Amino acid sequence: MIDENLLKHLNENEKEQLKSTLDTLISQTYVVEKEYKSLNESYQNLQDIITQIIESLPNAIWVLAKDYSIFLQNSKAEKLPDLLDQIDIEKNKFELEFAQHIYLINITKSSQKLVISATDITEQKRDERLASMGKVAAHLAHEIRNPIGAISLLSSTLLKKVATPNKPLVLEIKKSLYRVERIIKSTLLFTKGVQIKREMLPLLSLQEEIEDAFENYGYTKEIALEIDFPDVEIFADLDTLSMVMQNFLYNGIDAIEEDAYASGKVTFTYSKNKNYDIIIVKDSGAAIKDENILYEPFQTTKTKGHGLGLALSGEIVKAHQGYITLLSGEKGFEIYLKKGVS
Repeated sequence: MIDENLLKHLNENEKEQLKSTLDTLISQTYVVEKEYKSLNESYQNLQDIITQIIESLPNAIWVLAKDYSIFLQNSKAEKLPDLLDQIDIEKNKFELEFAQHIYLINITKSSQKLVISATDITEQKRDERLASMGKVAAHLAHEIRNPIGAISLLSSTLLKKVATPNKPLVLEIKKSLYRVERIIKSTLLFTKGVQIKREMLPLLSLQEEIEDAFENYGYTKEIALEIDFPDVEIFADLDTLSMVMQNFLYNGIDAIEEDAYASGKVTFTYSKNKNYDIIIVKDSGAAIKDENILYEPFQTTKTKGHGLGLALSGEIVKAHQGYITLLSGEKGFEIYLKKGVS
């Protein structure tokens, strides 16, 4: 506020100059205020952009202040508050296993802030592990294939020459060899990748393959196989689809073997809709223990098996432009195969 005594001692010219100076000062104040608002808006826009950037990143991000309090974090980081407590801020780059996940931790330090990123590499590690296991499995399969082939040939020769009372023993040997040969074939197909050649084929030819597989599989209980296939054609690759049916058949037999009952049954039926041929497989065996690892390679809850059957089946059905679902309320699966043009 201007002193009134000062104004009384000013002449008209001085008053005009003072008024002009005040007008200029007021005008400049408005300019400064406008620039401040503009600067503040730009700062807010920059903050929004930074927030959007860190929010769009696939990893969890924390920005810590000097006192290690959280200055900024994205939503992925907000969901992992306990992970931050496990991070050693003295390191720069390392892997950390937490809550059944593996994270790659990167820490960038400056005089003002600490930026921490955590990238979930669980799937990458899983793929690397599977690739390593696949290489080992493929190598072993190649090494085993030749001696198994020789033993199989010799057992066929022995079956023709052995006395009748001993033939069941040789037949059990052949069944065991059949199982090993199937595991070798599955392993090599899985590691090399599934390639199919689809054509229109009689569904009954698939039934013959299932029946032949049933005859060549060893089991100790009284197990019945029931197949109700109509005389129709489906668009499929017989060789690989036969392997799918074998896998589901053997899983059913193994489940019956593990069950408390003395007998059991595996059934195959056919259905269809507008787009898919559907094969339904059911068995009366033990319930599935863990549905989450059904299609995980080298994972199995059975006492028998190498953990590739359903994983390989899933890949083969996918190559047929189809998919597999669990039955609701019953023990079994539905296998959907994309129809072709006959």
